[in-house]
Amino acid sequence: MRRILRWVLLAAVTVAATVPLTLLGVPSAALFAALVVGIVLALLAAAPVGVPRRLGVAAQGVLGVYIGTMVHEDALAALGGDWPVVVGIAVATLALSVGAGALLGLHRDVTPLTGSLALVAGGASGLVAIARELGGDDRVVAVVQYLRVALVTASMPVVVTLIYHADRSRPDAATAPGDQTSWSDVAAGAAPWSDVAAGAAPWYLSIAMVIVLVLVGGTVGKLIRLPGAGLLGPLALTVALEVSGLTFGLSVPVLLVQVGYLLIGWQAGLAFTRDALRTVGRLLPAAIGLIVVLTVATAGLGVLLARVTGLSLLEGYLATSPGGVYAVLATAVETGSNVTFIIAAQVVRILLMLFAAPLLARAVMRLSRRSQRRAITEDSSEPIRVAD
Repeated sequence: MRRILRWVLLAAVTVAATVPLTLLGVPSAALFAALVVGIVLALLAAAPVGVPRRLGVAAQGVLGVYIGTMVHEDALAALGGDWPVVVGIAVATLALSVGAGALLGLHRDVTPLTGSLALVAGGASGLVAIARELGGDDRVVAVVQYLRVALVTASMPVVVTLIYHADRSRPDAATAPGDQTSWSDVAAGAAPWSDVAAGAAPWYLSIAMVIVLVLVGGTVGKLIRLPGAGLLGPLALTVALEVSGLTFGLSVPVLLVQVGYLLIGWQAGLAFTRDALRTVGRLLPAAIGLIVVLTVATAGLGVLLARVTGLSLLEGYLATSPGGVYAVLATAVETGSNVTFIIAAQVVRILLMLFAAPLLARAVMRLSRRSQRRAITEDSSEPIRVAD
């Protein structure tokens, strides 16, 4: 009975915190609320022990399908002949993220792997979901990733107004001919890949398709030994179906996505201890500094993208922003920017980051093992002690 009451308390407080955060337009409000509430209740010894593994994997699968529905053939076709440049910019963003993560990994409280995952500039919720499975500390990854999204989102209106001097009163120009999505709905906070899309399948059919995609994608991912198979298997399968046009109007129900966010947030939050909280606190100044550097560097990539493709400087900035996709889309709508190109570029960035992260994790772990072997002296088989 005590265990049940703890789950009821956790769910009730999280939902109560999610509602106002959603109304305020906080990105991934359910995940953030679940993370914070989970931390507080864990520190007060009033929380459940943790999220059952099967529920965590199921949440990863739902999130994978949800991200996969971002991909639309028409949107990606908007890149046209500029797609090599967009992919190159995304790869450069990944390289900057890896460099920033390596610097964060020099902190005595963070392993190189955790630092790398924490500063990968894209797919924050997905990375939090699979960080533990990849060998990283999902508590640190959750806090730093959400901090990145929050800082980018909060700074965007200031940057757009003071640096780019954008006119934010031209929403009518934001709908490209042939688009099936109402971008004014995006500005109001609705995801462009949600139920606002025309021709969406009924909710019960969508749920059935989600279940099949999660089970098949996760199973195949495990069989081929795909890192983070619970997330990336369903994601890859959904992307393949979207590109081939065989999703039959799949649209992941909002409630199902919110439940997935809650489970992922709880997974990280419930694992917090007082020592872990102090560790994250010591880490924040370095993390904030690196996030600022990363944001400025990607803005420079935006200038390059604008010069090569003929976009405006504002559109280049929005297309290369290292996070805050909802704020990006809303700003693009308000300023009459090329929304279709911007969302396609953002989708390329997010997918690249998510699929590259497991490969990055493997590479970092191999390098760590090699460095540990080199640390063994000829006279002793005991490795030199280093900070955990």
